[in-house]
Amino acid sequence: MFQDKSVREDVIRELDWEPVVCSTEIGVGVKDGIVTLSGVVDSHAAKRAVERAAARVRGVRALSSQLEVKPVGPAERTDADIAWAAANVLAWNALVPQERISVSVTQGWVILEGAVERRFQKMAAEDAVADLAGVVGVTNLIAIRPAIPAPELKEEIETALQRCADLNAQRIVVEVDNDCARLWGCVGSLAQREAAERAAWSAPGLRELSNHLTIEAHEQSHAAAAAQ
Repeated sequence: MFQDKSVREDVIRELDWEPVVCSTEIGVGVKDGIVTLSGVVDSHAAKRAVERAAARVRGVRALSSQLEVKPVGPAERTDADIAWAAANVLAWNALVPQERISVSVTQGWVILEGAVERRFQKMAAEDAVADLAGVVGVTNLIAIRPAIPAPELKEEIETALQRCADLNAQRIVVEVDNDCARLWGCVGSLAQREAAERAAWSAPGLRELSNHLTIEAHEQSHAAAAAQ
């Protein structure tokens, strides 16, 4: 109970430091290290900023985001306006093969479809449209192709984990089945868990990733001791 109270206070402080967020409008609840966020924000960009800020806090094991996005005033846009803006921002993004991606918008919700070769291209497309005015959410249905042989994919993921300075890669086990991978082991924080996931996704041809990493607070003390 005391640890949950401390985590809640730290999350609230972190939100106070986030410039795009009005923290007084965000409700924060914590139970067993699982943070629940509630309230209303005026943009999808603000929603993502709140979620990322909370995830950075030590002791947060998982997030349950119940934030609502309700654009008001200048932030309001028609679906046609959002679709036009999304198509243009994708066309101008050097990381996105725009000709392979289609965009549709319904009541402010953007749906991306198509196929790309790397996961960073898929996420670059999502990031490009997520912060547009009027967007209330994004569904990213972009597929990743082609796959590479499983042994090569496993090696690529393990190498990516080893390159990540924030991780103890020796405590992470990688399993690969065709173009799908699973991560097992433990890390010291939600941020490290997400760092491991990002590192794994950097491997070419990975279509699906299951992150089974558990968060153990004492892992951080082990890492600090090893660094000394």
